[in-house]
Amino acid sequence: MSKPKVLVTRRWPAPVEARLQELFDVTLDEADQPLGPQQLQEALRSYDCVMPTVTDPLPAEVLQVEPLRTKILGNFGVGYNHIDVESAKALGLTVTNTPDVLTDCTADIAMTLMLMVARRAGEGERQVRAGQWSGWRPTHLLGTKVVGKTLGLIGFGRIARAMAKKAHHGFDMPVIFYDPYPPADDLCQALGASRRGSVEEVLQQADFVALHCPGSKENRHLINAERLALMKPGAYLINTARGDVVDNEALIQALKNKAIAGAGLDVYEGEPRLNPSFLELENAVLLPHLGSATEETRIAMGMRVIENVTAFFAGQTPRDKVV
Repeated sequence: MSKPKVLVTRRWPAPVEARLQELFDVTLDEADQPLGPQQLQEALRSYDCVMPTVTDPLPAEVLQVEPLRTKILGNFGVGYNHIDVESAKALGLTVTNTPDVLTDCTADIAMTLMLMVARRAGEGERQVRAGQWSGWRPTHLLGTKVVGKTLGLIGFGRIARAMAKKAHHGFDMPVIFYDPYPPADDLCQALGASRRGSVEEVLQQADFVALHCPGSKENRHLINAERLALMKPGAYLINTARGDVVDNEALIQALKNKAIAGAGLDVYEGEPRLNPSFLELENAVLLPHLGSATEETRIAMGMRVIENVTAFFAGQTPRDKVV
């Protein structure tokens, strides 16, 4: 029996690529560059399985090709808002993702951003590297204490709960959250977390607001100018979710005007294209989408894709089937 023909759209960690080559008739993207719409359409005509990432937009107009050979999209990542899943479902395409395995590392990056922006670590490193540090002094780069401050979470899924655990038990932070589908009370109590009735309540009460909601049409610009205005002037916004959850223009204005104290960002609208105004803001910490970027996690993500796709071609339901 011939092996399924598979296209991997970006380079994956070496152990994962080796396993892919054992199991499938696999084509790797040696150039490691995002594929354009026409290249993706050709892939859908030519391969039994396409393994995309967040850098591969698959809207309805890309998916609707003839003849459609692809049967499954094995997405490398937990987020799948770059795929039009309703169109995929209508076309009979199975879509899978990679939950669970990136939870802790993404929560770690959220904590990193929170600590960096509160303690002005990005500013400090830039001063040292530029040779501008003149030595210790009592008023130099005074930041904000994190211990004991209130952490507000928008969304309370796996990554948010992991951040809550680190913040509450490691930094003695009270945790408040909004999620339309909250977990059981005993889990919330174990994390020192209490639910609020709306996004607005969290924004008004928290010293640090971390976004952990999925990217979707409904959540686009969930954090806009009106909601940023509800935050305390001394509060900070942390985003490791998806870039379009925040209206980036509104955030830039809030940071410029000191309407909020700062922001720690790992994701952006239209990434990797970055609004150049962010680069002028000393009160913004900017990371290049590093949420899951550890050797262990990226290998685990790739192996999870392989598990899902192998199950599919064996006639089983993949563990992480989205549609």
